[in-house]
Amino acid sequence: EVRLVESGGGLVQAGGSLSLSCIASGFTFDDHSVGWFRQAPGKEREGVLCMDTDGKPHYGDSVKGRFTISSNNAKNTLYLQMNNLKPEDTGVYYCAADRSPYAGGYFVAHGGNGMDYWGKGTLVTVSS
Repeated sequence: EVRLVESGGGLVQAGGSLSLSCIASGFTFDDHSVGWFRQAPGKEREGVLCMDTDGKPHYGDSVKGRFTISSNNAKNTLYLQMNNLKPEDTGVYYCAADRSPYAGGYFVAHGGNGMDYWGKGTLVTVSS
């Protein structure tokens, strides 16, 4: 059974940092495009950061220079390091994976639509 389980969300003040984790089971990250997405209340889901199988990152519009994506293949875990958080970063953060190895650029631009596997999300709240 394929599962993605996110953790690490919480409440943080503006300017603070959080690190999200996503543990996969039933498949391995290293041959999938992977990514993080978020959905704020009343808004559509948007791409935050995606990564191709070769490690190339693809950034969402507002996170470059603040957020970093990484993975530990031995632990089959995906990470999102978020620094200098802003209130507009608030939302439910989802990790996702797709069997297409080099589709991170497409998925970050299209909110992850069509990706094969999704977690249930973790809530990040940034207070001003």
